[in-house]
Amino acid sequence: MAERLFGTNGVRGVVNEHLDCKLSLGLGMAIGAAMGGRIAMACDTRVSADMIKHAVSAGIMAAGHDVVDLGTIPTPALQLFVRDHPGISGGVMITASHNPPQFNGIKCVSGDGTEASRAEETGIEELYARGVQPAPWDEVGGMTAYAGADEEYVDRIVSAVDAEAIRGAGLTVCLDCANGAAFRTAPLLMKRLGVRAITLNCDAQGEFPGHPSEPSEDHLEDLKSLVGSTGADLGIAHDGDADRCVFITSSGGYVSGDKCLALMAGYILSRKRGGSVVTPVSTSSLVEETVEAAGGSVIRTAVGSPTVARRMMEEGSVFGGEENGGMIFPEHQYCRDGAMAAAVMLESIVLNGPLDRQVATLPVYHTEKRKIACPDNMKSKVLEYLEGIGGSATIDDTDGLKFIYDDGWVLARASGTEPAFRIYSESKDGDVARTRADKFEAAVSDYLDPGNMH
Repeated sequence: MAERLFGTNGVRGVVNEHLDCKLSLGLGMAIGAAMGGRIAMACDTRVSADMIKHAVSAGIMAAGHDVVDLGTIPTPALQLFVRDHPGISGGVMITASHNPPQFNGIKCVSGDGTEASRAEETGIEELYARGVQPAPWDEVGGMTAYAGADEEYVDRIVSAVDAEAIRGAGLTVCLDCANGAAFRTAPLLMKRLGVRAITLNCDAQGEFPGHPSEPSEDHLEDLKSLVGSTGADLGIAHDGDADRCVFITSSGGYVSGDKCLALMAGYILSRKRGGSVVTPVSTSSLVEETVEAAGGSVIRTAVGSPTVARRMMEEGSVFGGEENGGMIFPEHQYCRDGAMAAAVMLESIVLNGPLDRQVATLPVYHTEKRKIACPDNMKSKVLEYLEGIGGSATIDDTDGLKFIYDDGWVLARASGTEPAFRIYSESKDGDVARTRADKFEAAVSDYLDPGNMH
């Protein structure tokens, strides 16, 4: 069996340690052999982007296939390009999304614009393990640059929302792009929607000097302050490759990904009552309560946006997403799209009132999230150990172990993007959520302590 290289969202690693030119070149040859035809390439703003992109591109061309270079654009912009351009067989995005700047990654996109399936990734891994025969000298591929994928992407989003209503509202937003891939598309989208944008961290600086690229509350203090001081109607924060976003209310309050997902699901279901919403087992029960109150139903999956998107396709679902700010709008495309989420949120504010007021209508849940460093070779052993400490809980093993209690739940799962173990604990009682999170975090830490023998 070939070594598994792809995690939850592509192949990721520290540049020139795990993810180097040799691996990138070999993967490029395997990707070229697997996809064939013309393959679109794009990247985010990381300092290693050009190095990895050109190594992968060289591999694709060495295998005899052509590369179309789209430049620095968001992941969903690449996905839309792949889906909408005949003759493009697939895509490759060079990004590590929310990971620190020393990381980079290689994410594959299927010909329909969705993230590559696990079966497709396995095929690439097997080709990489066997080695791909280079093409003869006169059959190698070439590279062409394509300008305009960013504007096509923005125009498609504008056409998918009530742009006239948004333009007529005279809104002001504060926009934080984490100096990532949305540095050009996000301000352009606001301009096309007639929204005044006050920008923060909207430069193509791959070291993320403004703040780390994960749009968590502790990284967005400057944005919260800017929204409050400017009287903006909304704050919008993207992650590094701009497939996700979270929001800041006009009073400077951070709206978590779970709350964003619940509000957006409720808004979509107000127009499509009775539809289903797909979300992973890690998402708050807040979403379930909101969706059911709006006349919809929730379908739970394993963590990972490709899993969510493909289940949505199977079920004909009206909406889906993850608790990290990743939202999928099926009438637009079957992938997480931060810019589309921002545009729909603006539409929702115009039609339903300020975000502060919308958030106040949501039921209150308390969620604790913990991350513990864990070597990849210990992840399965940690899960086996935890199975015995759940007490009276019912266990759901859809992804990791979810311990379901009468008054909440705890999810313990291995990260698919880094050497870490994640604990999510939720209850309507904050003390219960915190106590359970402490218990499971301590159990994992104790088990991994080198001083303890197992």
